[in-house]
Amino acid sequence: MTIMTLWLPIIVSAVVVFFAGAVIWMALPWHKGEWQKTPNEEAVRAALKDCPPGMYTVPNGKDRAEFNSPEMQKKFVDGPQGYITIVPSGLPKMGGKLVMMFGYNLVVAVICAYVVSRTLAPGTDYLTLFRVSGTVAFIAYGMAYVQESIWFGRRWASTVKTFLDAFIYSLLTGAVFGWLA
Repeated sequence: MTIMTLWLPIIVSAVVVFFAGAVIWMALPWHKGEWQKTPNEEAVRAALKDCPPGMYTVPNGKDRAEFNSPEMQKKFVDGPQGYITIVPSGLPKMGGKLVMMFGYNLVVAVICAYVVSRTLAPGTDYLTLFRVSGTVAFIAYGMAYVQESIWFGRRWASTVKTFLDAFIYSLLTGAVFGWLA
């Protein structure tokens, strides 16, 4: 079995997961409460207006010496601490993001195909194909968010919800690979 012989499950699983993600994010309720409005949103917007797109931390020390200074330590103790991502101004453009998401789904499917092609023989039964490709898909879709919760304050409840998404995506990917590989 080679990756080239797995082109159909690669494409089909990427499409199926893309549509499943659309349903999860647009129709199902579990991600609706993850993003909250800041108190006094206009003051926050005004304070961030001059920040170019990028990633920021508050407070931020330029080096270890500044980080260890009493003034900086007081800022950490007094709070708030935050990780801020600023994106370009303008109406949100979903088209490019949807294309990138589909591309990501293709990359995950290619990685699944690679692992399947290197570990399983042609004619492998459905359940084995399902387990191997589904496990790889779960790791790809879900595990990175653990680091976000550990290091950057992403709520653990959000990470658990992402695991649910990843579990659904992995079931779909495993089913497609089991059926078409």
